[in-house]
Amino acid sequence: MDHFPTNWGRPRHEGFDAYATYPIHERPYNGPKDAFAAGVQRTQQPIVTGTSVLAIKYKDGIMMAADNLASYGSLARFKDVQRLHSVGSYTVIGAGGDMSDFQYIQKLLDDLITDEFTAQDGHELGPVEIHEYMSQVMYARRSKMNPLWNSLLIGGFKDGKRFLSYVDLLGTTYTASTLATGYGAYIAQPLLRKAVEGKEDTLTEEEARKILEDSMRVLFYRDARSINKFQISTVTSNGVWISDSIHLDTAWSFAEGIRGYGSQTQ
Repeated sequence: MDHFPTNWGRPRHEGFDAYATYPIHERPYNGPKDAFAAGVQRTQQPIVTGTSVLAIKYKDGIMMAADNLASYGSLARFKDVQRLHSVGSYTVIGAGGDMSDFQYIQKLLDDLITDEFTAQDGHELGPVEIHEYMSQVMYARRSKMNPLWNSLLIGGFKDGKRFLSYVDLLGTTYTASTLATGYGAYIAQPLLRKAVEGKEDTLTEEEARKILEDSMRVLFYRDARSINKFQISTVTSNGVWISDSIHLDTAWSFAEGIRGYGSQTQ
């Protein structure tokens, strides 16, 4: 009896010869070639992502807020992620999108600040310089990151001037008195505009904080990728400050009044 399966006929899998009975040659692939897929790609399908970042101008500076959730697809995986990062003495950035890209950006900016410090030329980078630098970096890397999942808000206060800007990988850069990324650009942005625009020079810190807290509460109710745990950052003449995690007071009792919810039948 012949005990060698490869001698019984055509092997089931041409790429595997357990008994080394004959050489197996790779067949050439003559199908269509995807030149795009052959290039180096990064985060085209992001794994761990963060959602909205909100930012506004107020009387004394810039205030920014972002929740602490980083989702693994649809799974609320990491619940203590800081998506606000201070850059030097005058600037804070907030990131929405892929968290690995944000970690890379943090390293770039930290190295930039270190290089600037070691130059000892008496110059310190401010929010305008950080904005220009990041707009060039992100645009240059647009083919290696997913533009749908990477956006930055840059806020700062230097020489008595407030600065708030948006940067993404599509080459979009602009400044405004209220900014939002992710789902917040659809849900929270109208609320911010109504509450802030025209009042940037009169809003107190307490009023600005309440506006952001109310907007973050709305996002928690409406955005499935958000959480009721967030941080607030301020940039004023006193420098950059980032809070510890804050828990929002939320209530779902209003849902009982929605037709079709719970035990309601009428």
